[in-house]
Amino acid sequence: MTAVEICVDDVEGALAAASAGADRVELCAALGEGGVTPSAGTLAALASRAPALSVTVLVRPRGGDFVHSPVELDVVCADVAAARRTLPVVGVTVGPLSPGGWVDRAALDAVVAAAGSAPVTFHRAFDTLADQPAALEDLVAAGVARVLTSGGATTAQEGTATLRALVEQAAGRIEVMAGGGVRADHVARLVADTGVPAVHLRAARTVRSPGHRSATPVVYDTGTRTITSTDEVAAVVAALRGRRAG
Repeated sequence: MTAVEICVDDVEGALAAASAGADRVELCAALGEGGVTPSAGTLAALASRAPALSVTVLVRPRGGDFVHSPVELDVVCADVAAARRTLPVVGVTVGPLSPGGWVDRAALDAVVAAAGSAPVTFHRAFDTLADQPAALEDLVAAGVARVLTSGGATTAQEGTATLRALVEQAAGRIEVMAGGGVRADHVARLVADTGVPAVHLRAARTVRSPGHRSATPVVYDTGTRTITSTDEVAAVVAALRGRRAG
């Protein structure tokens, strides 16, 4: 059965995704920045409300690139350890890269050690690497559990051939999870064409902010925000399980 992972940036989104049938959530903050590490309070609030929910925590100290300084790597390892202490069913998502455009093996080894028994997912930063087959072998050697990728394309649909090749290369040693523009209307075909055992998507919808009163949008409140769409999550789950949503 293909696993469905939903990217969320708040506790309500995680609970909504779970209620709609998601197998796992990736918990982030500041998705407008591409996602950064969620706060300790967010982790604690989710742990108290959904202790059995499978969660992978994005651990990324800032927006921008994934080349971590020594100080940033210390922060990453500390945040990984904190996530393990807080959430009962937890994994972590990281993506340390070297300045030359390779997987930073030394940094990744440190993160995997900090994660202990928690499964490590390599971020879609993987798609920026020129030699993905070599990078996949680095991840396998480091003990990474899964890699999120669109096959190096803008969307997973466009990266179908590469995704299929990565699944074949992985041969069960690491899970290849397809992400990037995944939607209910094509997810079943994507899985059939690639053989990926898991898919990842945002599943968001835009709503008007109830607290917005200004006629002029300001930098911290444009009047709208995105929330997790239970309808989209349910539709993806239904498409993969061969049943009608709702």
